[in-house]
Amino acid sequence: MKISAIDQVGNIRSVNTTAFTFSGGEEQVRVDVEQLENAARILIKARIQSSSDLMKLLMTTDAIKRATFDAVPIELTLPYFPYARQDRVCVEGEALGAAVMASVINQQGFAKVTLWDVHSDVSTALVERVNNVSQAEIFTRCEALVELMNSDEVILVSPDAGASKKTQKLAEVFDGRPSVIQAQKVRDLKTGEIVKTVIEGNVEGKSVLIADDICDGGRTFIELAKVLKSAGAEKVSLFVTHGIFSNGMAVFDGIIDEIYTTDSFKAKEEYDTAANVTLNVISL
Repeated sequence: MKISAIDQVGNIRSVNTTAFTFSGGEEQVRVDVEQLENAARILIKARIQSSSDLMKLLMTTDAIKRATFDAVPIELTLPYFPYARQDRVCVEGEALGAAVMASVINQQGFAKVTLWDVHSDVSTALVERVNNVSQAEIFTRCEALVELMNSDEVILVSPDAGASKKTQKLAEVFDGRPSVIQAQKVRDLKTGEIVKTVIEGNVEGKSVLIADDICDGGRTFIELAKVLKSAGAEKVSLFVTHGIFSNGMAVFDGIIDEIYTTDSFKAKEEYDTAANVTLNVISL
């Protein structure tokens, strides 16, 4: 977590915090009160990987409010928005995780909440005073990706119907230079399991770039990459804004050649490596 105090003339000062966990599992945070002096506004940038991280954010916000008598606006940047994928109730009796998370954030009264490429419009509708940095905005901050998109040999691939709209918008940023093809998951009607992936277009001899917002374990992208290479794709790259990679990087070895992600979920040094996969972490 990074905290910055900005004074009236725009000077920025880093604010130190001390976090510790009691033996019962409770979190506590202490901020350096002197570093908050003369602040006109305060910025918090938080990376949340667990419920413990979320609690530290809430404790930090409370500590700042108490130290400043709740008189200084606090802005939050939360690159990865937890629970965004729980944006619907699939089975009766489930909680709506995105709504719960949004409620927790809204209760803090942040002056502004900035998210990166949030999973669906449900979260942006639920979070108050929200600014969602689009996938295209993030993408264009990476010089290597911009160069790739300006190549005549690259094709953009939307991995499923849910990613189609974002992928089309990404192509539009580059004046439609990269053509876009759609992948479709074919499911077993009885079990709902994905039985195969089909692509709608020709990729023979081309470099292809799969674009999506989140990669968790990676199965969707691995199976799609296999289909693309079987169809003659020369190189398969993957761009995801939020790289969780819960099964590690080795699962992509020999299947996906290059992966681009941001540091929204993990810092660059936290990722493991795989022998035949080039990992590019975009620091924002």
